[in-house]
Amino acid sequence: MIKGSIVALITPFHEDGSVNFEKLGELLEMHVASGTDGILVLGTTGESSTMSHEEDDSVVKYTIEKINHRLPVVVGAGSNDTQTAIDKSIKYEKMGADYLLIITPYYNKANEGGMIAHFTKVADSVHIPVIMYNVPGRTGCKLSEHAVQVLSKHPNICGIKEASGDISYVMNISRYLNDDFVMYSGNDDMVIPVLSAGGSGVISVFANTNPKECHEMVTSWLAGDHQKGLSLQQKYLDYIHALFCEVNPIPVKEALNLMGKEVGGYRLPLYPMDPKNRQHLKEEMQKVGIIE
Repeated sequence: MIKGSIVALITPFHEDGSVNFEKLGELLEMHVASGTDGILVLGTTGESSTMSHEEDDSVVKYTIEKINHRLPVVVGAGSNDTQTAIDKSIKYEKMGADYLLIITPYYNKANEGGMIAHFTKVADSVHIPVIMYNVPGRTGCKLSEHAVQVLSKHPNICGIKEASGDISYVMNISRYLNDDFVMYSGNDDMVIPVLSAGGSGVISVFANTNPKECHEMVTSWLAGDHQKGLSLQQKYLDYIHALFCEVNPIPVKEALNLMGKEVGGYRLPLYPMDPKNRQHLKEEMQKVGIIE
């Protein structure tokens, strides 16, 4: 299993809105050089919700070929339709993905039995490990603690990205962690609390701009240097909050652009930041020395 910092990678766009593969390549090389422990494409931060299936496939193909086994590649293959999630999962496995990230079925939601059946069917359809994604603020639904307990025993479900922001929930599901089922923080402001509950790392937005620091924060804690890990979390906490002052990935793309990375804009309904929020983000970046 991956331990450390998995970047929830943004998808860079040209001015006309098309995917900027040259820039994507630059970002991937930056993460390889900076100590990032894994790459996630087609996550929420990657804006796959406004990309076509053909664009999704192209991003996955390019990433897998560019990384060329230097880092594990996790691919978001979820859907609120179980069969679609199965089809995507099979396809990305054949393309060479190392792991799959499967989100809870948003909008139509599902009861507990449906949730368990959804993840079971997807995991049964592939031979690579599946990471479940619990983010009720996005989906309007969450995995019950009992569902996590049941699904943690599936031989092909290797972990959960936990992004509820509920530390009580984190502690309750931590009882099901073992060598075959791990937990990643899905909230950059809660990395150390999740690690302290037995977590193995973070799937991070923050790592887009600070890959080295995110890696050091997690690996320091896991190596027993708890003070260093905690200090890094605290140092960047206000900046991390600023990265979520508007809906992700608007602020992190703006932050990358302020750094001169030229990753482009967004696709509607995502929209450029409010000027006051942009100024706040810029000031927090200056405070921690990301930009001058």
